[in-house]
Amino acid sequence: MRNSAGLLPYRETASVLEVLLVHPGGPFWAKKDEGAWSIPKGEIGDGEDPLAAAMREFTEETGFIPEGDFLALKPIVQPGGKRVQAWAMRANFDAARLHSNLFSMEWPPRSGRQRQFPEVDRAAWFDIGTARVKILKAQMPLLDDLMAQMAKAR
Repeated sequence: MRNSAGLLPYRETASVLEVLLVHPGGPFWAKKDEGAWSIPKGEIGDGEDPLAAAMREFTEETGFIPEGDFLALKPIVQPGGKRVQAWAMRANFDAARLHSNLFSMEWPPRSGRQRQFPEVDRAAWFDIGTARVKILKAQMPLLDDLMAQMAKAR
């Protein structure tokens, strides 16, 4: 089973809880919106601490440096079998300042030409109701866990 780690930034503005989600870059995702967004995450390297991997991937995909307290969320398993460990963190990044790493792929298919695309092409803050529509279905339990833990803390 492949293991990934990620971060789910959240903020409260005018008593509304919002989360930061990212949209995957590249031609396959260009016209997809609802059910296509994700938490910033990536694979955990051999012997790498999962939280350290989550922080590294977050910086690679967004350009932001995560800081503060990290709240462990219940791990999930996505349909392809990938296990995702995630942490929530209070933050207030300017989504418009997103800067993502690039990846290369042959595009158009069978053209023999390599093109570069950003891993993440945009980020945005969403209230929980909107986030439930935008996020990959398999990652919705992360939102539920964050909400449950926030309710307990009050």
